[in-house]
Amino acid sequence: MGESVLSMSGLHKRFGALQATHDVSLDLKAGEIHALIGPNGAGKSTLIAQIAGSLRPDAGKIHLGARDITALGVARRARLGLGRSFQVSCLAEPLSVLRNVMIGAQALQGHSFRFWQPVDRDPSLLAPARAALERMHLVHRADTPVAELSHGERRQVEVACALVLKPRALLLDEPMAGLGPEGTARLTELLETLKHEVPILLIEHDMDAVFRLADRISVLVAGSVIAHGDSEAIRRDPRVRDAYLGD
Repeated sequence: MGESVLSMSGLHKRFGALQATHDVSLDLKAGEIHALIGPNGAGKSTLIAQIAGSLRPDAGKIHLGARDITALGVARRARLGLGRSFQVSCLAEPLSVLRNVMIGAQALQGHSFRFWQPVDRDPSLLAPARAALERMHLVHRADTPVAELSHGERRQVEVACALVLKPRALLLDEPMAGLGPEGTARLTELLETLKHEVPILLIEHDMDAVFRLADRISVLVAGSVIAHGDSEAIRRDPRVRDAYLGD
């Protein structure tokens, strides 16, 4: 497995009396999917917000490669190569699939004001957007309004929007949520091949998908990481079974 692309060390975040994250340290290596799992209320969303830049940790450091990004905001982290798809869709439903992905390409170029100009034929936006859609097997839906897509297709568009930013690391927040068996299987297959292009930190409750996809798994309970390991080690860990997996 490769070198660390994204790393967190000693992250703490408190909201009044609630310790949302406590001394969390983990990393994401090149070529892997590292899954973050845990029960509801474990602090996963708070941790991801700190990694993405929408929430500042009280203590600790976050590095993207060798660069300390702890004090940087969301947009700056994205331009440095930290991609993210959200648990709740942020797509513009009236717009086409292609236009949604092109908006991401505009953001990378730092010219979001061009949204109000006719950019449909701009090759600097079209080429990367179409490449991202091809990667997600969605070229045939390029001209379809997002509002007409299935839930699974919307998830694929969200990943395409993240990919067009040319990320060095990708945060996926419950991408399987709301998908049926067919949609889950399709997205799982895509992520299996995608990790070789960009490492993925995966937050997911679908344990079948986690155990199939993850090279490493970290288990977060009550704001602390209680276990790290591969799928078999996590399955066997009595602390994880007691706190999350059950028997």
